[in-house]
Amino acid sequence: MDTRRPFRTFALVLGTAGLLVSGCSSGSSSSGASSPAEKASASPSAVPTALKPFYSQHLSWRDCGVSGFQCTTMKAPLDYAKPDGDAIKLAVSRKKATGPGKRIGSLLVNPGGPGGSAIGYLQGYAAIGYPAQVRARYDMVAIDPRGVARSEPVECLTGPQMDAYTQVDQTPDDEAEVTKLKGAFEKFASGCEKRSGEVLPHVSTVETARDMDMLRALLGDEHLNYVGASYGTFLGATYAELFPGRTGRLVLDGAMDPSLPSIEMNRDQTAGFETAFQSFAQDCVKQKACPLGTTSASDAADRLKKLFARLDADPIPTGESRELGESLATTGVIAAMYDESAWPQLRDALTAARSGDGAGLLALADSYYEREPSGKYTNLMFANAAVNCLDLPPAFAGPEAVDKALPSFEKASPVFGRGFAWAALNCAYWPVAATGTPHRIKAEGAAPIVVVGTTRDPATPYAWARSLADQLSSGTLLTYEGDGHTAYGRGSDCIDTAINTYLLEGTPPPAGKKCS
Repeated sequence: MDTRRPFRTFALVLGTAGLLVSGCSSGSSSSGASSPAEKASASPSAVPTALKPFYSQHLSWRDCGVSGFQCTTMKAPLDYAKPDGDAIKLAVSRKKATGPGKRIGSLLVNPGGPGGSAIGYLQGYAAIGYPAQVRARYDMVAIDPRGVARSEPVECLTGPQMDAYTQVDQTPDDEAEVTKLKGAFEKFASGCEKRSGEVLPHVSTVETARDMDMLRALLGDEHLNYVGASYGTFLGATYAELFPGRTGRLVLDGAMDPSLPSIEMNRDQTAGFETAFQSFAQDCVKQKACPLGTTSASDAADRLKKLFARLDADPIPTGESRELGESLATTGVIAAMYDESAWPQLRDALTAARSGDGAGLLALADSYYEREPSGKYTNLMFANAAVNCLDLPPAFAGPEAVDKALPSFEKASPVFGRGFAWAALNCAYWPVAATGTPHRIKAEGAAPIVVVGTTRDPATPYAWARSLADQLSSGTLLTYEGDGHTAYGRGSDCIDTAINTYLLEGTPPPAGKKCS
């Protein structure tokens, strides 16, 4: 299990990004911060002279091969501190407003991660699944962030190497297992440096936010309109911090708290997954055939821990060359926590695993890691680590620090705490020093920003949404009282109506509005 994953946003709908667990990304990079002039105005004269060639480039749109969509590439400085140096090519896609009604502008979307393909999200869901009235008035647009998917992706390990990496025991029981886990993290990091060393120092959230501002200008929009989910909320908040005068209608759904250091963020998320599991367990024990018993949620938790322990000692077959051990089984359970619609699938998978068949949990784990049937992985996990480890100093400096923190993580989650704590060790071995630090984001001068929080969200705990809304000078909190990760487009008419009204009319929901 690698809990540094992105946040799941439309995970079990499309099998794409949404991670964030263990060592999540937060904070902002100091690399390439904007000047006061950039913050104060959206006018072209505010663009530094060295960046004007990038802000004035021409986008050549072409057919994507996907009906209704256009694609292009734009250039951005690899290093914003050296805009005359190497450039990086970034992939962009759009679906033009369908009408009727006057076009409002462009609406950028990001599904989370870091590492999730925004273009994949756009073409697979947002531009065809967002409410029709929103798609009628906006050009739906996505840019794959630098280092992600189509935008010069970070690469680290081969498919077979990733298979081995995902099976390493992340709840080590002795020094030999600690050494093996440490070695796995080191091999992962060295693979990233070997294959993508040039881009690794330049995939911070600040740099991606600056790329988004360049795209805003090239699209002809005075202000950035944006819907970001999960990690995408941190990206959106960072944009507002850098360019408050250029901030339009921002929806930050499943919000992160940029003020938290990595260890606190990991611990909070550990507790978030415990809350989500308790909801699953309470539902499961009411079912006729719950594989975790029929008495109480605490009994279900005990039975799940025993199953994990059994798989740690004796992995079970899956119908293919990989066996299901504790790490993959845990990842499979975590994958199903992002969306309550996956709970029946998880019950079936756990029932099969208790009978010695690991195929169901392996399938859930593979969806989480974005492993294709061919054995190839997308670059989601690679980009996730690259951005997270750059955006924040590591949660732990070494195994000794993890040992000291284990009691607090196990208190946060008796089921997942130990594994989440050890998974947060990965950035300790990253080849590039972090450039970001945790801090509060105020974005003074920005237009109203809607922050959405779900009360039992596993990956981005509700407290983070409350905190971000409080930090932002123009933030408004919209609450969904329910389960799952993120809220927009997940079945609540109350949430969808509030967000649609904001996107179409610019009117945020009243302070303290709650939906269920």
